[in-house]
Amino acid sequence: MSSLPAPNPLAAECLGPPPLNPGDDVAGYETLLARLVAEVGPRGLIEAANLRDVADAMWEGARLRRVKAKLMTTSADRGMSEVLDAIGVPADEARALAQGWAAGELAAVGKVDAMLDAAGLDIHHVMAKTLSLRLDQIERIDRMIAAAEARRAALVREIARYREPIRTAGAIAATPERECTEPPAPEGAAAAAAGAAA
Repeated sequence: MSSLPAPNPLAAECLGPPPLNPGDDVAGYETLLARLVAEVGPRGLIEAANLRDVADAMWEGARLRRVKAKLMTTSADRGMSEVLDAIGVPADEARALAQGWAAGELAAVGKVDAMLDAAGLDIHHVMAKTLSLRLDQIERIDRMIAAAEARRAALVREIARYREPIRTAGAIAATPERECTEPPAPEGAAAAAAGAAA
């Protein structure tokens, strides 16, 4: 299996290191960027810089989705506590059970599961409550994801727009001179000329 081409070194030199956070997968980012380079084949610094920005926007969107999921996970004990409270578990016991459940304590997990089952509820009700508790933060994260995706789409369009004059110039250069200097015959003129010659 052939290795992926390295990202444009000039772009890396000019733009500095990638915007990675602690815990980010450096190899994953480098693979993403290398695959984009292989797919697009940037020519020159402008395209390489735009492509690097595309990679950054894609990475940011993926990171924000992970953050959103982890926010829900780390807040699930609050959702569980409120659900238990809603089905009649005393507040102090509900908080203790929810903390034990979040910590993965087998006794707490078993007891909570039995309580939810008896009430006709499941983990999806807990996560729905958790979402309602974190809705403001989740909506802000979603707006950040949307902004990253819009930025990515705009950058891809910019690369295509930048390349269009180059493609057009190349097509003109490859066209024989006669085709460029002689205007096309009006529609039907060729047939009329053929008839006159006959």
